[in-house]
Amino acid sequence: MRERNLITLVIIIVITLLSVVIIAPIAKPQFLLNLIFWQDARSRDLQIKQGLDLKGGIQILMSPDVGEGTTVVSGTLESARAIIENRVNGIGVSEASVQLQGSDRILVELPGVTDRQLAIDMAKRTGLLEFVDGGTNSPATKQVISTTYAIQQTLLYPVTAAVGKPIISNTQTISGASRIYNTAFTGEILLSNSRVDAQTGQIVVLFSIKPSAQQSFQEFTSSRIGQPLCIVLDSVVLSCPVIRSVLTEGGQISGNFTNDEARDLAITLNYGSLPIPLKIETVRDVGATLGTDSVRRSIIAGVIGLVVLIIFMLLYYRLPGLLSAAALLFFAITTLAIYVLLPVTLTLPGIAGFLLSIATAVDANILIFERFKEEIRAGRTLRGAVEAGFQRAWPSIRDSNLSTLITCVVLFLFGNTFGASAVKGFAITLILGILVSLFSAMVVTRTLMRLVFSQPSEALEQNKTLLGV
Repeated sequence: MRERNLITLVIIIVITLLSVVIIAPIAKPQFLLNLIFWQDARSRDLQIKQGLDLKGGIQILMSPDVGEGTTVVSGTLESARAIIENRVNGIGVSEASVQLQGSDRILVELPGVTDRQLAIDMAKRTGLLEFVDGGTNSPATKQVISTTYAIQQTLLYPVTAAVGKPIISNTQTISGASRIYNTAFTGEILLSNSRVDAQTGQIVVLFSIKPSAQQSFQEFTSSRIGQPLCIVLDSVVLSCPVIRSVLTEGGQISGNFTNDEARDLAITLNYGSLPIPLKIETVRDVGATLGTDSVRRSIIAGVIGLVVLIIFMLLYYRLPGLLSAAALLFFAITTLAIYVLLPVTLTLPGIAGFLLSIATAVDANILIFERFKEEIRAGRTLRGAVEAGFQRAWPSIRDSNLSTLITCVVLFLFGNTFGASAVKGFAITLILGILVSLFSAMVVTRTLMRLVFSQPSEALEQNKTLLGV
């Protein structure tokens, strides 16, 4: 039993030390980032993310831009939300929050954003990419043109006008339209590995073709060597390069791009087109309502609260209170480390949830120590009192925390309602705090008490004051 407790103690110490390194405001070595974020170490850091109310930024509210009476297909808005989230993350806004508000809106929050128009464009752009047969009179770069596929989709089903599948056609015509360019393929044929390349001195975007479409793409390009194949995004011609050779697995898009323009295009190709056109209802510049000074004050308040609780536990419970203080420090450090690793974007309600979770951690220890004292008064040995105390306290700890978790789940679900998103941060941090507090009380505190009270000690058993009895 003692050996097992010692092993558990070592694990607790390792977790604590690692958590300290994670939350410490110091430069983290690259090997640590590679170890923790082995899949995406270059795009992640070990910093606490701040929300819109702490950092300021842009808030965008969007809704479907469809005709009156048109029904949006179930799940379409969620697909659009996921694509927008990938896009804004792709431009470096790692703390972005993109969530559904009600059944017909998408709320985008971009803390610390520096380029407002870029973020708006990336969020709203439908991203319909077409490979268009330029024919003998190819359009000019940046010219707005009409394509057979775009017009067909708009006429057939406006809601899904931005979603296409590979098509091969050179004879499509639509009555009433003039100089319509024939669409050969849509962006659906592309793999999600488009990237910017400037090694040749010219900035281009490299793309790859899905295996299922490679044969069709090869047949098309082989029959049009020497002819232009225009790349069109949202009806705007990006470039019309001439097909120099047969293309099978992919190619490149050139068009006198800047670095930013090429990056934006690559992101659009990788993360897909929106399944529904969106319109922007409101755009708000949000200032940091708390700011650095208020965050500092919140941290000071949390530290003071934690110190006061530790002093209370020491004065009232004595030696068990000292063990509780160690468990509370483990709880606070580990919880903050989890916020960094997930990551959790801290907002003002989120900070409140964290501070409240400290109280739940203390509450569990109080229940344990009171049962422990009752067993001591009943004449049990220290070791027996420890085991009985935890056994008797567990039902109360379980039920009280379970009821709080249920409430948090309700708050989290309620947070999807428009105007109530702030409670989601509170619910998330409180849920994580409760789970860590349970581990802290039932594992950390128990391990420490077992190690201290497992060996018979006449001095401890006789010194009731030291035990808080």
